[in-house]
Amino acid sequence: MTTRQSYYFTSESVSEGHPDKVCDRISDAVLDALLAEDPLARVACETFATTNRVVIGGEIGLTDQDKLRAYMDRIPDIARACIKDIGYSQDKFHHATCEITNLLHEQSAHIAQGVTGERGDEGAGDQGIMFGYATNETDALMPAPILFAHKILLRLAEARKSGAEPLLGPDAKSQLTVRYENGKPVGVTQIVLSTQHLDEAQTSEDIRGIVEPYIREVLPADWITPDCEWWVNPTGTFVIGGPDGDAGLTGRKIIVDTYGGAAPHGGGAFSGKDPSKVDRSAAYVARYLAKNVVAAGLAERCTIQLSYAIGVARPLSIYADTHGTGAVDPAAIEAAIPKVIDLTPRGIRTHLDLNRPIYERTAAYGHFGREPDADGGFSWERTDLAEALKKEV
Repeated sequence: MTTRQSYYFTSESVSEGHPDKVCDRISDAVLDALLAEDPLARVACETFATTNRVVIGGEIGLTDQDKLRAYMDRIPDIARACIKDIGYSQDKFHHATCEITNLLHEQSAHIAQGVTGERGDEGAGDQGIMFGYATNETDALMPAPILFAHKILLRLAEARKSGAEPLLGPDAKSQLTVRYENGKPVGVTQIVLSTQHLDEAQTSEDIRGIVEPYIREVLPADWITPDCEWWVNPTGTFVIGGPDGDAGLTGRKIIVDTYGGAAPHGGGAFSGKDPSKVDRSAAYVARYLAKNVVAAGLAERCTIQLSYAIGVARPLSIYADTHGTGAVDPAAIEAAIPKVIDLTPRGIRTHLDLNRPIYERTAAYGHFGREPDADGGFSWERTDLAEALKKEV
């Protein structure tokens, strides 16, 4: 992200009804169902959705293959339950009538051999680089543009599902341009909101009348000035939405899922992957580390990079960047990290308790900046490593 102190920065979010997010949700629901059967399940699930059609493919595996065969019959019901909960019952994408094709198969033995060592469950599931980021510009230690873009859509989804706004549809996108002064967010100059609606007679002005109170409820009161420009359903009618309006695919919203472009991304998507895949688990622990560095007061902003090789347990490199805001040398942070946490795939999964069905809830509104759940969900958002990091540094 820019090192300038005064600038404008924009991030976008998409709702749970966006075609790509429908696919992320189904892939993570498949993952959760398998992890509920077997905490060491292997899952790499991809979903494609279009008009009245969902195709699910990829690799899965359980230690008990008899359970795996029985589980395969449940896949269509899992997908339909996701589509129903999101809210799709339109003619050309209906939870009860869309065609579900299940092409899942057993995990490749050649991939499995890299993950499972002599003591079991040892190596990284793939090579790659993963980034985590944190900033003290918000209480969630997240960049403000992406955090509030998520919050707007989540609030509108709550209003839609509660029945308060029955004319809103599931598919929506938000985008915020935030003004920074002295490195801190101070206002919003552009608000973009496109939401599916169910009445073709509704105009852009009608939709703004519905959504504006919720947007104002979410954003800090002094951020919206008379000079702020609003772009609500700028193309006009948006009745055809979801996979009927545009095809969806798992893993296409990786910037929405992370930091909204405010930090680097290693390129690997999250949804549908079990935590032996470092694309997911190492990105989560990198966020955990960066957040704890900032929570410990060691920096105002922090980026952590980790790298792995398939079949190799230890990370090949650890990199920290405090963007000139650090209270200590970044090299000291790099040296402290492996002393306070085991960054092997097994160590990450154990420390963050990742081998449990906690992933379906991550599929929309961001994987980061959320409150840790009592059942272990969003465990990577805890700040319980801050004191240990301070002591080591």
